[in-house]
Amino acid sequence: MDFKFTDAQIMLQKVAKEFAETEIAPIAAEVDKLGYFPKESFEKMTKIGFTGIGTPVEHGGSGGSDIDKAIVVTEIAKKCAATAAILSIHTIFAAVVEKFGNKEQKEKYLPRVTQGGSLGAFALTEPNAGSDAASAKTTAILDEESGEYVLNGTKCFISGGGQAEYLAIFALTDATKGLKGMSCILVEKGTPGFSIGKIEEKMGIHGSETAELIFDNCRVPKENLIGMEGKGFHIAMSALDGARIGVAAQALGIAEGALEETIKYVHERVQFGKTIAQLQGIQWYIADMATKTECAKWMMYRAAYLKKEGLPHTKEAAMAKLNASENARFVTNLALQIHGGYGYMRDYPLERMYRDAKITEIYEGTSEIHKVVISRAVIG
Repeated sequence: MDFKFTDAQIMLQKVAKEFAETEIAPIAAEVDKLGYFPKESFEKMTKIGFTGIGTPVEHGGSGGSDIDKAIVVTEIAKKCAATAAILSIHTIFAAVVEKFGNKEQKEKYLPRVTQGGSLGAFALTEPNAGSDAASAKTTAILDEESGEYVLNGTKCFISGGGQAEYLAIFALTDATKGLKGMSCILVEKGTPGFSIGKIEEKMGIHGSETAELIFDNCRVPKENLIGMEGKGFHIAMSALDGARIGVAAQALGIAEGALEETIKYVHERVQFGKTIAQLQGIQWYIADMATKTECAKWMMYRAAYLKKEGLPHTKEAAMAKLNASENARFVTNLALQIHGGYGYMRDYPLERMYRDAKITEIYEGTSEIHKVVISRAVIG
């Protein structure tokens, strides 16, 4: 089995690494402290082609696969998990339109989100329908006379929801059918009846805005239906398989970034007359951190490879996300411990990484939900 990157992927990784170090790292602490959306960074990622990775060139994208996307997200997450989350979640919207949209939708929207600088978002979660998507209440009822869907309801915890120009909204077009009555509707920012509610104050990834979306008789043209009516849940689950690989890449980047910071620190920190890199206890910590992170890396890339090849990958994506997210928490915890009091201070990025790591165990499906997905696939 070949675990090598192609020459193009090696070059992509180099470009992403340099971009993260020169453009992302210098403002990461400020983005976290002030909690603002790094618009300038997003614009630069658009210019360099990162926002179009995974979308075919003929539709305005940069081409490439989920492997390429994971490479970029990982490198950016090493320096700023919030910026990596913005990019990773943004690409979900493009993936939904690319895979399930019709010709007109692809031609209209994909160039805008891949090279036009517009942010896309994905809205499934509701106040009473987090892990339990079947409890969704938001409706999109077709008004036959006007040829418009009328949306009513509330979505919550939507990453990028307040900044996004275009959103894939999952709503019930037939409430009597439950999940079989769920559809995917594309809603543009500024549509009458659509408003932004509460902007959440979070533990971490402060630069990635998390918003409440409110729909009050919001009218959307019938042609904004993505795919077929009643296929929304299928579209959402397909999108989440890819999104979970993206979260695994975010978690991997956080872990690798924390490990890099720790290796640098243990060679600099002197205690008891020698660097702490010479202490066996520290060496064991580093060994555990490095081994678990390497495992997380290849589980994530295997899931991305399966997706690229069009092979079943639901179980593998769930495993990769579960493992990588738990590893990110493990590694950042040990990294902070090794840094001692310094790690707890904002002079070092460890306390930010520690806070940012936690969300990877929660969004795009909690660890517990992933265990359900995995066990069902294994048990049958």
